[in-house]
Amino acid sequence: MKYLHIIFLFLYAAPSLAAEPLVFTCERSEKNYTETYVLKVSPTSKTQKAKVFVDDRDLDQSNEFARQAVKSVLITESTVLISMESHFSPESFDGIQYGSGSVITVTTINRSTGQLRKAETIKGGILSATLGEGTKTYQEQYLAAKP
Repeated sequence: MKYLHIIFLFLYAAPSLAAEPLVFTCERSEKNYTETYVLKVSPTSKTQKAKVFVDDRDLDQSNEFARQAVKSVLITESTVLISMESHFSPESFDGIQYGSGSVITVTTINRSTGQLRKAETIKGGILSATLGEGTKTYQEQYLAAKP
């Protein structure tokens, strides 16, 4: 009976520990270009859906030209899985008219190896014309940081 209060403390403290945001310093390299950015993943809480930030910029954004939404975040001891959808309105650039487009992004972070893998499926729009339609995969490295 004397340890009962410790068990209750653990049970009530555990969910708050799980709700701590994860912060990663990531490095992306392509050809002669290297970019370092901070990725912050906040899990779902009782009052808020999961949030993802890149350099303190919330990835849930919307305006008259596009909308981007974090659809789901799954955090386990070994992996973080992030699913996002982006939709773009038709646009005109340099005299060329592009139709509407979308990008579905699935990001997997292996917490033990430091690998971040991203798969982006592009359909239509200016991105399809410039990057090509279909699925592209990328791999990056990260260092876990404290929140």
